[in-house]
Amino acid sequence: MAAQAKNKGAAEGSLYQSAAKIYPREIGGKFANLSRLATVTLLGLFYIVPWLMWDDRQAILFDMPARKFYLLGLTLWPQDFPFLALLLIIAALSLFFFTALAGRLFCGFACPQTVWTEAFIWMEQLTEGTRSQRMKLDKAPWSLNKLRRKGSKQLLWITFSLWTGFTFVGFFVPIRQLGIDVVAFNIGGWTLFWMFFYGFATYGNAGYMREQVCKYMCPYARFQSAMFDKDTLIISYDEKRGEPRGGRKRSVDPKQAGLGDCIDCKLCVQVCPTGIDIRDGLQYECIACAACIDACDSIMDKMNYPRGLVRYSTEHAMNSESTRVFRPRMFVYGALLLVLVGGLLTAMASRTPVLLDVIRDRNSLYRELPGDVIENIYTLKIINQSNDARQFRLSVEGIPGLTLDGVADQFSVEGGGVLSMPVRVRTNRDNAYGIMNITFNLSATDDESVSVIEDSRFLGPTP
Repeated sequence: MAAQAKNKGAAEGSLYQSAAKIYPREIGGKFANLSRLATVTLLGLFYIVPWLMWDDRQAILFDMPARKFYLLGLTLWPQDFPFLALLLIIAALSLFFFTALAGRLFCGFACPQTVWTEAFIWMEQLTEGTRSQRMKLDKAPWSLNKLRRKGSKQLLWITFSLWTGFTFVGFFVPIRQLGIDVVAFNIGGWTLFWMFFYGFATYGNAGYMREQVCKYMCPYARFQSAMFDKDTLIISYDEKRGEPRGGRKRSVDPKQAGLGDCIDCKLCVQVCPTGIDIRDGLQYECIACAACIDACDSIMDKMNYPRGLVRYSTEHAMNSESTRVFRPRMFVYGALLLVLVGGLLTAMASRTPVLLDVIRDRNSLYRELPGDVIENIYTLKIINQSNDARQFRLSVEGIPGLTLDGVADQFSVEGGGVLSMPVRVRTNRDNAYGIMNITFNLSATDDESVSVIEDSRFLGPTP
């Protein structure tokens, strides 16, 4: 009974054992250089873009209170939500396209979790040293040196996280004014909350959770295999060439020793940010950062073996079968992307800077006025989506003798403003019978190309 209880306790301990900390080793190589370039570029864009100006305003600003999204010279409104939905569909389809082509390429080089984790690891290396030095430092008892190194790392992490939170809020609040408010301690509660919330999320995800986010929290890791096929480029270990693995001197001929090219140095494991062994085959934890390729190539160079023991390849290629990069699913994804991107660009190019919404008064079908005149009442909402005030002219047609009452010949709408006004449409009784279609025409007086037509209905007596 005691033995059973002991075995049961050991089993429970293994089920709930905390994950060991991963210390990724520093490595150089072409993929490492690409990763650093992607990290610097993406972080640079994130931190610099909010400070760019366009026509005396912030170039990229999501002004939630005013319900305006500024993208360089373009101003988007809530009515332009279909553009955002289409953009999200394009982003998702692009992810499918690149996953089918080259696996988790996005995860390894462009995912925000990967990018910020890389930045935090750089700061950790700067303050605590190389992989072996960091491991020794964590095992060592607390001392002045350990306190200094750990404290320096935390100072860099916290400062960088707060600056990240500040920059994130700067995409939604004018960042220059936000900086002034922060310095003057004149900042609103919600603004402060989101600044600290995003800073804390960055600190926790990139500083401590790291690979745990990729392995357990990110849903992409779970369904990526559904988008793979045998022609997908993935990071692969050439088992036929590498096995049986074993250590040896550089002067030893592996074939005479009965060994493969893998010397079992485990450098590919040490550089992996998620701590997997690529020699065990494709695993969902692999984020395709290609650090193991650089590590293995460096060992192959030292051993005077050909590179490519670990490489980007396909399952077909690893089995000496032909690989088809251009396959039906790639054409389908590519065609859909072209159609959607073309549709988005066309819609953006044909987007009118004015919107007209016509709401008919539902309290009465129609009104009979003296002189055999039939009147319908409408409420018009005019949205000027340009940044400058504009003069407009309104007309109505569809029934002979239609006239507008309560509308000036010309009226102005402020830039980014919404004008709501009641309009009375009248015609002679002889021209009004039953339900008839009419159209409201709104055009700018300074530019006839800026116009919009809205359909509505005019109700009259039943003939």
